[in-house]
Amino acid sequence: MTVTTTPTSPLLDEHGALGAHFTDFAGWQMPLKYDSELAEHHAVRKSAGLFDLSHMGEIAVTGTESGALLDYALAGELSKIGVGRAKYSLLCNADGGVIDDLVVYRLADEHFLVVANAANAPAVYRELAARADGFSANVDDQSAETALIAVQGPAAQNIVQSLVPALQLETVAELKYYAVTRAVVADIDVLLARTGYTGEDGFELYVPNAQSVALWRALLAATTERDGVPAGLACRDTLRLEAGMALYGHELTLDTNPYEAGLGKVVRLNKEFVGRDALQTLSEQAPQRVLIGLAGTGRRAARAEYTVHDATGGAAVGTITSGALSPTLGHPIALAFVDIAFREPGTELTVDIRGKKEPFVVTPSPFYRRS
Repeated sequence: MTVTTTPTSPLLDEHGALGAHFTDFAGWQMPLKYDSELAEHHAVRKSAGLFDLSHMGEIAVTGTESGALLDYALAGELSKIGVGRAKYSLLCNADGGVIDDLVVYRLADEHFLVVANAANAPAVYRELAARADGFSANVDDQSAETALIAVQGPAAQNIVQSLVPALQLETVAELKYYAVTRAVVADIDVLLARTGYTGEDGFELYVPNAQSVALWRALLAATTERDGVPAGLACRDTLRLEAGMALYGHELTLDTNPYEAGLGKVVRLNKEFVGRDALQTLSEQAPQRVLIGLAGTGRRAARAEYTVHDATGGAAVGTITSGALSPTLGHPIALAFVDIAFREPGTELTVDIRGKKEPFVVTPSPFYRRS
């Protein structure tokens, strides 16, 4: 008999002790919220939120041809990343469809760390391992033994600095966006990155599972001392939507190519990689649909898979991919794929929300930028 188990974070008991409400996310039991998702959202915008992201995948790529392998496997030129820096990229199939969007860190000349979305981590590992054939490179899935904790918000730097040795205060302060370094936080050796997914300043801390509880408790104490809170996946979704960031399974899928999703700049056609020929052809064609932002004038939020219509409420012209009532802005916002003729900012559209056509207007994304 085969026994299947639900993946769990090494911090599961910590979340339970904090009264977290759990949800199944990509097969993982993860905190949806602790008390109020609205309060958690506002805390990240005003102070800080502490997130458990241990469901994400971490895949090490090492060896003399590790950079060449990633150049071949991904749409970007990863071999050109400097040590200590990171790059957002896409893993595509031969047809140009997106298998996953991910972040690649270069930890040393021959050592990269690929961070994949939870639902796609096994597929990313399989694809990288398969594409490594013929390269002098090793692909090692380290997801099961790695925890990931993020602190996001205006107080994030202060929180991390409060837990590092005096000699590393400047290291934290000078860490650039999309950069990574080794650090000691709460007397624990961590990989410290500054990439973020909320539209705020923030840090991600990678640590072995065995040390994750001690690190979480130290970060939580420092966060709550500064009026921050532990935060769940619910507010992470509204935060990333306000910041106009794509979520795999919504804005990106196997049926989505980078050009229609507004990610053509990520693709480097000057090299050979899986999906290049298809993407070369797509780059020479006008997309039939494009991803746009929408802002509503009422209070009813458009949700994923709702139909977008023209201004009269007649012809269907697109589909919502993500939507919510923005806690920060106080009105509905959404991302949607629409026919290219309706892409211009200021274009009036309607969305079918449970049988009623509600007015929306095409709006540049991101909807929110921190000052």
